[in-house]
This record gives sequence, C-alpha cells and structure tokens, in this order.
Amino acid sequence: MTSAPQSQPAPARPTSRDVARAAGVSQATVSLVLGDKWRGRVSEATAERVRHAARELGYQPNLAARNLRLGRTRTALLVVPALTSEFFARVYTGAAAVAAEHGFGVVLYPSPEGTGPARDPFASARASLDGVIASSMAAGALDVLRGAGLPLVMLDSDPADTGVAARVNLDIADGMRQVAEHLLALGHRRFVHLASAVDTWTFAVRARALHDALGAVPGTSVRTVTATLDVQAGREGAEHALGASGPRPTAIVCDDDILAAGACKAARRLGLRVPDDLSVTGFDDLALARAVEPELTTVQLPAEQVGERGMTALLAVLDGRPAEPGSLPVHLVARGSSAPPPADGQRS
Repeated sequence: MTSAPQSQPAPARPTSRDVARAAGVSQATVSLVLGDKWRGRVSEATAERVRHAARELGYQPNLAARNLRLGRTRTALLVVPALTSEFFARVYTGAAAVAAEHGFGVVLYPSPEGTGPARDPFASARASLDGVIASSMAAGALDVLRGAGLPLVMLDSDPADTGVAARVNLDIADGMRQVAEHLLALGHRRFVHLASAVDTWTFAVRARALHDALGAVPGTSVRTVTATLDVQAGREGAEHALGASGPRPTAIVCDDDILAAGACKAARRLGLRVPDDLSVTGFDDLALARAVEPELTTVQLPAEQVGERGMTALLAVLDGRPAEPGSLPVHLVARGSSAPPPADGQRS
C-alpha cells in the first residue's frame, strides 16, 4: 500500500530579525524604519536599505502584536451628523485616505438624531479607540466620549471650546464676506438671509459675517428667515420672505446649497426668474449646486481636505507633536444664479 503524499510545511514567515540581518542593521533600526519613526535617528540611505530588505523578503509586520505593545488599536472614530449631506461623506474620504497611509482605520459614526445626543457607539470607547474626530454639527453626540480620556479633534468648531486636543477650521466668515461683496458689487441692496435653524458655531459665524458685511454699506437691508436643512423647508422659508409686504428683496443668501435649492423652487412657484428677478446664493458647493438650473453661485468648501487635516492632526497629537495651525481657505464660485438686480427695482 502506498502512503499518501505528505504536504510540504508552509515556509516560515520572515521576521524582523531576518530583515535586520539582510539590511545589516539592528532589529531596533528595523522597528524605527517600518514604524515610520526613523527621521532624525536613521539616515535616509539606511531607511531605504531596510525598506528594500523588507520588500525582498516579503516581510509583513505583526500589527496586532505591535499595537498591543504600543497600547493602541490604530482606530479613529469620525463623528458626524446623520449623513444627509455629501459634505461629510467627502470629509470621511479625506480622513480615511490619510489614515490608510499610516495603518489606521476610521470608524464612521453618524449621530442618529442628526445634531442631538447619541449613545456611546462602543461599550468602552477608551478601549476601542485611539482618538475621535468630530464635526461641531454633531457636538451633542460627544458628551459620552469627552469623559473617556481620548484625544478629540474638532472640525469647524468654536475656537473658545475647551477640552480639545486640536482643531481644524474653515474660514467660514471669509466665505460669507465673499458672498456679500459679490452681490453688493452687482448692485443688490435688499437681501434675505435664509439661515439654518441648527444652532451651531458655523452657522452663527455665517450670520454674523453676512450682517457685518452688509451693514457696512449704507442703504442695504437684510431680513433673516430660518429653516431646517431640507429643500422643502428652504422653499417655504423663501416663499414667506418673498411674499412679505414692502419692497421685494433682490437677493437671497442661503446658509447652504440645500436651502438655496429650496429658494430657487420658491422663486419659480411665485413666477420669478433666477437670476433676472432674484439672485440666489448657496454655501458648500455640493453636487446639487451644479444640478439645479441655473447653477448655483456658492462658496466652495474643501471637504476632503478637512478630513485629511483632521486625521493628520489626530496623528500629530498621538505622536506628541503640535497640529498644523491656521484655517483652511474657501472661495466663492460665481455661476448662473446671481446677476445684477432688476433695473426698475419694483415688485412684480
């Protein structure tokens, strides 16, 4: 009787000792280079020699063991409002890209109630995470995590807020000033501010910047109408403002593109042409801004860069380094929804 052929044992996985031997360095040097901690300690030539040896041997570090030694899970939590806007999906894309480059994962946690409190997403946040990145729009979801002793990086949030390891802000005020300057230069003097009903720092900044910019020009008037962040509420708010007694406004400045889409619908329902009878501006530059007709004049926010900067800031904090300072610039994109006001300025 012939015996069945014996399977060959699997080749042993290369170890860091094998890499060190091949590169002619110590295991400590291998650890520094492959852990991206070599700068200032190891020469570039030595680092490249270690990386080359690791590639040639097919060496893969045991991340689970390494993380156990470091006391890290290499996982960050990104807390955002309920995902009703592509803006936060793009923030996640940026954060995840930077995280992947550094062997981290990002868990996306949308607050179930949008901007309200959320349950702790983990039985023990301290044990499951290395840090948290959160939008101020989801600030109510953070209460349970603030006490967990985790580094917290806030996005688009009040600089006066304490207990934050780092902050990534957009120059929101400048964006709204650009909108005001654009419309004033076109000749508009009667405005409606279609404002978000969400009580957060970013929307308060938009309102303050708009009113300050318009108030500095004699002969201007601005009326504020609030609406929840959906198209129907924006339409209803704009209809109410346009139907009020007195001279009709010639421009509606909206806190975001969703409200602006509602304002455009309101204009059509009232028989007004955008931009001939009424200019409408948005904020965010979502895909929606180019889907409506005419396309929206709006403020473009670098959402992916916000995510990238947020994750980079968290990595810096975890390494004991200062996060990059300064706000991210934004810029106005002028499209077809804004034009000079009607020449006669009369109500139709």
